[in-house]
Amino acid sequence: MSRRLVSLTLDTLEDLPRACRQCVFWELDPVSADRACAAGDPGLEKEAWVSQTLLEWGSCGKLVYVDGMAAGFVMFAPPAYVPRSMAFPTSPVSADAALLTTAHVVPSFAGGGLGRMLVQGVARDLTKRGIKAIEAFGDAKFGDIDELAVGGCVAPADFFLSVGFKTVRPHPRYPRLRLELRTALSWKSDVEYALEKLLGSMSPESLLRPVRPATRSTTG
Repeated sequence: MSRRLVSLTLDTLEDLPRACRQCVFWELDPVSADRACAAGDPGLEKEAWVSQTLLEWGSCGKLVYVDGMAAGFVMFAPPAYVPRSMAFPTSPVSADAALLTTAHVVPSFAGGGLGRMLVQGVARDLTKRGIKAIEAFGDAKFGDIDELAVGGCVAPADFFLSVGFKTVRPHPRYPRLRLELRTALSWKSDVEYALEKLLGSMSPESLLRPVRPATRSTTG
């Protein structure tokens, strides 16, 4: 099974799940988002936001492909590019952090480490830009239907906690969480972990025993 991580571009934008491709929850303020949805094509606004962010700031998303199929994605940007970032009870995002807005792994690929792979890809990208941390608003009651629910636009708080985020501002519904980039960059990859486990199961003698040179048999 091959896994490939790529940056979000206007071309790969088309590989987002349709619901996410048409969603402008994060990219526009609440009034503008409602207006875009009423106009009938919020996807155009999504494309315009991605285009502007790419031009002015750089990469703002990652996608992971498994055997050529889009299996998950994350999107991120400075809070100044995300109007909705000020609409949460635990706002604002810290000045030294970028905001990870959306994280999604296709259910059939869940549990395979793709979430951590995506977040580590973001960490590598942001570290090169001098950013110290990623923050996110998590949904502590993901899946519940009530007056505070915002559908699937806010990822489960449990997802962020499972990939290393820590709560920096608690809230019963929308806690703000943070991941220091140096922590993410210290993670072992799945391959490294598997190799370490394999080597750990072998005895030191078998690892260190020299290989004897081949000898030719002779007959008298």
